Amino acid sequence: MLKEMADNDFIVSKTDLKGKITYCNKIFMEMAEYKEEELLAKPHSIIRHPDMPKAVFKYLWDTIVTKQEVFAFVVNRTKNNNHYWVFTNVTASVDKNGKIIGYFSVRRKPNPEALEVIIPLYKEMLRVEKSQGIEASFKVLTDILQEKGVGYDELIISLQK
Repeated sequence: MLKEMADNDFIVSKTDLKGKITYCNKIFMEMAEYKEEELLAKPHSIIRHPDMPKAVFKYLWDTIVTKQEVFAFVVNRTKNNNHYWVFTNVTASVDKNGKIIGYFSVRRKPNPEALEVIIPLYKEMLRVEKSQGIEASFKVLTDILQEKGVGYDELIISLQK
């Protein structure tokens, strides 16, 4: 079953350097259908949906470790095998010396029109990923970016409007 976030909801979570959840807000718990104790110290991938291309997460991790923020559309799986889409912003948390100490993510309801573009794109990326690997899957995305003459951030932000 598809769950939808309310228009004004924000899902917030923090993780350590290995992606284990150190904080999650009430909306995260409600959407993911987990209790706080079931989420804290667990890998954020506990909510990873199998329809989510690994290539998107590779791009996310490759980018945030350089202290650049990432925007993305993500489908998550709940404890009860429901799912929900989010528009996410992930940033590195740094200490006073600029050293990365964790990651911070804020998610909100995605633009439904964006999902009309993203869902078929992710299906194609997954199809390629299963037969040719993550790099080939990411090439599906970069080919579209090149065809449209835009960068990743420009495309993703323009879809969210």
